[in-house]
Order: sequence, then C-alpha cells, then structure tokens
Amino acid sequence: MSSFRELSSNNTRKRVLLSLASTQLLVQLSTIPMALSVPTMADDFGVDVSQAAWTVIARLLVLGATVFFFARLGSRVGHVKIYFIGVILMSLASLLAVTSANVGQAVVWSALVGLGASMISSNSNPILALVFGEKERGRAYSIPIIAARVGTLLGMALFGVFLQFFSWRLVFLTSVPVGMYALWMARPLLQYELLKAGEAAKNVVVGAPSALLMMATLSVFIMSGLHIHEGDESFVSAEALEYHLPVHGLFLVMAVVFIIVQRRSAQPFLNFSHFKKKQFSMALFSDHTFHMSMMAVVTLVPILVENGLGYDPIVASWVLIPGQFLGIFLPLIAGYYFDKSNPPWLRPAGLVSIASGFVLLALFSGSVPIWVLPILLIPAFIGTHTFNAPSNATIMNSLPEDRSFASGVMETSRQMGHTIGATIAAAMLGLALPSGISFMTDPEAMPFYRTGFQYASTAVIFTILAGAFVAAYQTGIIGKRRFNSKTSEQAPVPTPADD
Repeated sequence: MSSFRELSSNNTRKRVLLSLASTQLLVQLSTIPMALSVPTMADDFGVDVSQAAWTVIARLLVLGATVFFFARLGSRVGHVKIYFIGVILMSLASLLAVTSANVGQAVVWSALVGLGASMISSNSNPILALVFGEKERGRAYSIPIIAARVGTLLGMALFGVFLQFFSWRLVFLTSVPVGMYALWMARPLLQYELLKAGEAAKNVVVGAPSALLMMATLSVFIMSGLHIHEGDESFVSAEALEYHLPVHGLFLVMAVVFIIVQRRSAQPFLNFSHFKKKQFSMALFSDHTFHMSMMAVVTLVPILVENGLGYDPIVASWVLIPGQFLGIFLPLIAGYYFDKSNPPWLRPAGLVSIASGFVLLALFSGSVPIWVLPILLIPAFIGTHTFNAPSNATIMNSLPEDRSFASGVMETSRQMGHTIGATIAAAMLGLALPSGISFMTDPEAMPFYRTGFQYASTAVIFTILAGAFVAAYQTGIIGKRRFNSKTSEQAPVPTPADD
C-alpha cells in the first residue's frame, strides 16, 4: 500500500488520479446505456431496433474517427483544456439525451457523448504521463482502469433493473451526477503549471485538411464493419455484399490517398516515422490484438449463451459479471509488478491467458452446466486485467518525445481493434450458419451457433497468440534481445509535439 501512497504524495498527483478515475467511470457509464437501451428506446419511440441502433453507431463513429485529432489538438492548446471540455460535453449530452423527443434527437446527443468521450480518452494518457514517471505509470494506470471496471459492474447490475421497471431515460440520467463530480475533480487541473501548454506547443501544427481526411477514412472503415444494410447481419449474403464490398473498397482508396498525402507532407498530421521505433510499434500491435479479443468476448459470449445454449439475455450478463470483479484488484497487482521490475513474462502471459480462456470455452461450453461458463472464462479475465495497465504504460513510455501521438494512436488502435474484433467474430460465426437458419426452430439452430462460436474463437485465439508472440519477442523471451525504452524515470520535458 505504501507503494500506491507514493502516487498521491502531493495534492497535484492525488487530484489528477481522482480526476482520471472519475472521467473513466463517466466514459464507461455513458457507453453501457447506449447498447443496453436500444430495444427499450425503439419501443418507446415506435421505431425499428435498426433505427434506434444508430445511437450506438453515432457514438462509435465520432469516438473512433476523432480521437487522434483531439490528442494532437491537445498538444497544441493544452491537454487539460480539451479534457475539461470533454467532461462538460459528455455531462451535458447525457442530460440532453434524457429529454429526447424522438430517435433523431437521441442519435445527435449520442454522437455528442462520443465526441466528449473522444476528448477525454485522447488527453487522459498525456496528462497521466506528465504527472507520473515511467516507474510509476503501471500503478497510475491501474486506478482509472479499476474505475472503468466499477462502471461496467454498476451498469450491468443497475441498468437492467432501470430498463425493466423504469425507463431508459433514467439510465442516461445516471451519467449526470457522475459528470458533475468529474467536473469538480477536473477543474483544479486547469491551474496546474505542469499541465499547461508550454512555448513549444506553439510550434505544433494541426493541419485541418489532413485531419478531416483521416477522420473521414476512419469513419468509412468503421462503417465497413457495420451491418447497416437490408437482410441478415451477414458478410456473405447478397444484400451484405452489395454494401460491404463497395465500402471496403472506398476505405482502401481513402487510406492510400491519406498515406500518400502524409508521406509527402513536410509536417505530417500522422508522423509515420514514429512507427519505425520497434518498442512503440510492437507494444501497439500487442495492445491492438488485446482490444480485438475484448470486443470478441462481449460479442461472442452473449451469442453462445442465447443462441447456442438457449438461455435468456440476462443469463449472458451473469456469465460475464464474475470475471469483471477480478478487475477491481488485479490491475493494482499487475501495475505494481510492472513498475517494480517489469517482468518480461507479464504482458505475454496475460495474452496467453486470454487465449486459454477462449480455448476452454470453445471446447467445453456445449457439454457443461451454465454455471461452469464463468469458471471457464476466468483465465481470459485474469489475462485481461493483468495486461491492460502494463500495456498502456509500455506504449506511453516508449515514445516520450511525442505523447500526443502515442496517446492518439493508442486510443485509435483501441477503437479500431473493437471494430475489427467484432467484424472478424461476426464473419467467422457466419461461416457456420446455413442460409436458411432463420427458418429453423431454436433447438435446430443451436448446434450451428455453437459451431460458429468455435470458428470465431479459433480466429480470436490465433490473433491473440500473435500479439503474445510479438510481446514475448519484445521482452526477450523469444529471441536474444530485449527492447527497452531509453528514457529516464521521470516525465520528460515537453517537446514541439507535446505540451
């Protein structure tokens, strides 16, 4: 405990930790209700679920497309300013969502929630890196990560009750008092000299054309993985091919154009030269596979429980909740050992543990009682909660000369990982489902869904093991060399690409 007390050794450090924890709680609470409230909202407004689902789509689009831009903008005007505006925007948008008179208004307010979440997420990492040194960041990251897990547990425990017995509006309203508290905690950060933009920040160029092109490209990429087309939620049906193939093609064209523009720019918006740093790129790749697996858990487990085993949706929540409790203390332990000795096995073992959880679930989920499923998932949750904080700290430690770039790319990779993970899971699942499955009875369809889950789990397992292999090579478990950051233990002096 004394090791963690060092993190709050003065008022600045304590306030920053509490502020980051409260905003992560806000982001998590503002995320969960949008997904859970879609069916209830659709009934309330008298629209199809597909229309109400645009509240989720709007948030994903805005958050995923703008997070890198706000990280760069934060390096220009000050990370705390953008962070603080994000808290205001999230709180206000959550309140306005409660007043929505139709689904169109709900979509607009949801998009603004995503915009606020983007401002917070992209600038939280540089703020933490400015206040805490390299040998403190594993522990420091564990605090907001635990706050996010608390938000997940609160959402799963309370929001279902609110939706069942009260109103979806009350679900959104819960974010307002949390937002007010987050504002109160964040306001003093505006006065801390350490967190203000320095003279070097004036040299940072945020090019609007390149920023807009990147945001548009990322938006198209996210849209390419969404099933906003007629017919079944598939990638191989006639309706799906008419939508997905052109959108994927448009993304590839836009991505090539963006890369060419950036490579020819004297002051690129996205500096590709940073990816030449092996420590940064390898850590980023492993983190990307991690977030792909996280979304696969959220996507695949409910399908297995509901469609493959025939249980109600609430049972799927019961399967996932026990593992979330591990997130209340495991990040503290992982962060402590990362800061103390940075054991080379820590991140690779976390990823292998996630893969082993999927192996157990794929092999035995169809032959064990439902109460055993949370036990089979324990290795996956242990890996999740031990990998996250060390991974974030490794990425931020590996690029001290450009914190805004490291933060922006890490958060963008996280959002894109969620999109890719859900897309791969859906595509692999679809391979096992016959075209006439909608005409089958539930007992007839269940074996196909269980087989589809095994296909999708196989893809997740190989993906996460690729991340583990790269992490093991980076830390020297595989190969002869261990790649280490050459930075000092204290937060470095800001540079033109930083504060």
